[in-house]
Amino acid sequence: MTREEKGQIIEDLTGTLKQSDTIYLADISGLDALSTSKLRRACFKADVKLTVVKNTLLAKAIEASDRDFGDLASVLKGNTSIMIAERGNAPAKVIKEFRKKSEKPVLKGAYIDEAVYIGDEHLETLSNIKSREELIGDVIGLLQSPAKNVISALKSGGGKLAGIIKTLSEKEE
Repeated sequence: MTREEKGQIIEDLTGTLKQSDTIYLADISGLDALSTSKLRRACFKADVKLTVVKNTLLAKAIEASDRDFGDLASVLKGNTSIMIAERGNAPAKVIKEFRKKSEKPVLKGAYIDEAVYIGDEHLETLSNIKSREELIGDVIGLLQSPAKNVISALKSGGGKLAGIIKTLSEKEE
């Protein structure tokens, strides 16, 4: 690989790191071709972009980006794959599901909305993270709940009141 090609790869990786709020680093070494293909398909279905990267080039891209990745560069040893997604929990769910049949991929680290997670022990936590849209839906549901209760009480109470008035008016006749 020439110096120009490396420079272009670093530039592309830096752009990707600047644009993405969900970045996972995983080790997929040891997977055979069939397993790797299945992992790539699972990532594609979950809208996760999986790319194998050279550690030195990724380290330079992390340095060149204006984001604070904390100690994420410290996990760049051995085989490293980068997983990029829109939803914060999508790569973790793919890894967790895939590991039901295999020991790999192993989570090395993750960067999600300015938070850095180092180590495979965070996989369960990361898979349970709710996306922004899910959180907004939860908040809207909570806000609508009291209003729905008031409206249903008024509707049911109004029906009872109207029934009582009708009954009383019929008795007077």
